Amino acid sequence: MESGTPLPGLIPPADPLAEVLGYPAALLDTTLDQLRTLIVVRGTGSALQAARLLGREQSSVQKQLDTLNRTFRSLSGESLAGKQGRGKDFVFTPTGEAVVERARGMLAQLMDDVQTGRRRLGMTLTAGTTEFTLWLLARAWERLAGPFGERGVDFRLVHVRTRDFWSRLDEGQVDVLCGSVLAAAGERAAHGKYDVIEWRRGSPVLLTNLPEDVLPGPSAPVSALARLPLVVPVDGVIAGFFARWFGPAFRERLTVAAQIDDAQYGIALLRSRLARGCMLVTTTLARRVAGSSGLRVVELVHDVEPKLEMVSAVFARAGERERYAADHPLNLLWEALREEIAETGYPSAR
Repeated sequence: MESGTPLPGLIPPADPLAEVLGYPAALLDTTLDQLRTLIVVRGTGSALQAARLLGREQSSVQKQLDTLNRTFRSLSGESLAGKQGRGKDFVFTPTGEAVVERARGMLAQLMDDVQTGRRRLGMTLTAGTTEFTLWLLARAWERLAGPFGERGVDFRLVHVRTRDFWSRLDEGQVDVLCGSVLAAAGERAAHGKYDVIEWRRGSPVLLTNLPEDVLPGPSAPVSALARLPLVVPVDGVIAGFFARWFGPAFRERLTVAAQIDDAQYGIALLRSRLARGCMLVTTTLARRVAGSSGLRVVELVHDVEPKLEMVSAVFARAGERERYAADHPLNLLWEALREEIAETGYPSAR
């Protein structure tokens, strides 16, 4: 048998190029703009609302829908969307729903590819920060505003909650993250998966409106939290302390006076006395609000395992900086952050 001759009964592998060349002309005439219009109509329910969002005439949107319907009727036998009646939303067929989902994914992936290219070439740089680390990015930006402006770097700053920390970084939504994470005492933050510049480690404290006969000061053991009313965040690094100390189901085991989505709201609750209890906060935040707010700060004594610390640091994907030249915007920002941290005098900055 000659080399390259397919064995009897086996289907030869498809030629990818031949498959692409064989796509129907009607399908190839479909544009990305038409698909975007389809997505917007699906999201708004009507051509009129879609036209307003797209900044077009309703007749233009309707024309694109009519074209798409004709195309897919000829290809699959089914239109994508049709009207229920005057003033009612469009009804999407199963084919229409499938095409909308495919179009969303395709456009998102194309945009990701564009952003990846821009990031690699140093045209775009995105930094994420929590509310409490914004000051660090602001100081680093003072060093870089001039050079970035001269090079036309599109520098973007986004607010990132700690619950979204790793997903934002892993999925490439940000290039650098500034914030705080949970780590066992002496343990390296992020377990070596990321490049890290640490600048501070410390234990949280209790901020409370409880009287001293209920919660004496100036300190209390971690184990005392099991008998105190608590203001607890829904998720994030502070919730991580409770989960590590009292288990994943800590909300059922502890007395939760209130659940919050934001530390400032929790402080407002304690100040108002609508909630009586205490909440776990950073030392910096506690010092900022205690005293004038009528709230007390109680230090925590670690009498349970593991002993945990809050690590404030800058994070980037491991190895990514090494792939770029020293003057790449990512490396320039990293060095600016390192210098700012070193100037604060924290010995852990490295």
